Amino acid sequence: MATTTKKPQSNLLRPVGAFFRRFHFIIFFVFIVGCLAASVILINKTLTESSSQDYTSTINAGSIDQATLERIQSLHPSSQPGPAPELPSGRINPFAE
Repeated sequence: MATTTKKPQSNLLRPVGAFFRRFHFIIFFVFIVGCLAASVILINKTLTESSSQDYTSTINAGSIDQATLERIQSLHPSSQPGPAPELPSGRINPFAE
C-alpha cells in the first residue's frame, strides 16, 4: 500500500488558501466587474477628449484640377432628393395601379 506524503504547508499560507477556497467566486466576480468598469471609463475618456487641432492634410490645396472641382460642385447634397428613376421605354411598371 503506497502512502502519499503531503508537503507541509506554511502556517502563513494556510489561512490565505482557506480564504481563497471560500471566496473564490466573489473574488472572480469583483475582478471581472472591476475590469469592465475600467474599460468603460477608459473608452468614455477616449471618446470625450477633444481631437487635436494641429492636424494638417497631406493633400496640397492646388492638387485638384478644375475639371474635378466642377464635378464635385455639381453633386447634390444628401438633403436634396435625387432625380426620379426613369423606366426604359416599352416597359410598364407592374406595381402601378
